[in-house]
Amino acid sequence: MNPIIQSIPVLDLDGFPVDLMTAYKHKILLLIIYNNDCLGCTGRAIPLAYEFQQQYPSIQVAGIHADFVNREGTKASIKSIFTSGENPFPIYIDKHHKVFDQFNAEGTPQWLLISKKGELFRSIFGSQDNAQNRLFYALESLVETNK
Repeated sequence: MNPIIQSIPVLDLDGFPVDLMTAYKHKILLLIIYNNDCLGCTGRAIPLAYEFQQQYPSIQVAGIHADFVNREGTKASIKSIFTSGENPFPIYIDKHHKVFDQFNAEGTPQWLLISKKGELFRSIFGSQDNAQNRLFYALESLVETNK
């Protein structure tokens, strides 16, 4: 059994603080920690997150833009990577990459799958096929058991 995650503090795109564990309490969460400068994130992982959102309507997908030195995200820069100019799911900002560090992310994209109980079910690095398959099977397992 994994420990319960007490808090995931981020900022919304208008700069207001949000705790994702409070905002999405009792929901299965699929979080993608990414950065706009990561081509694997913007080219493969974010579209995959959108696919998962369509395929699993019972889960909440959200993006977390990890800010690194000289690679900070703004509302305008985050929205600019989407052809529609609108975010396909909620996206938050991780100032000073604190959430990235909180989960010992290996890099970007880093996927966090959190159960309804608030437990970290899986943490998966990457956007290649192996990561996608592992993420798919983790989602299937968590959604089927409705944890």
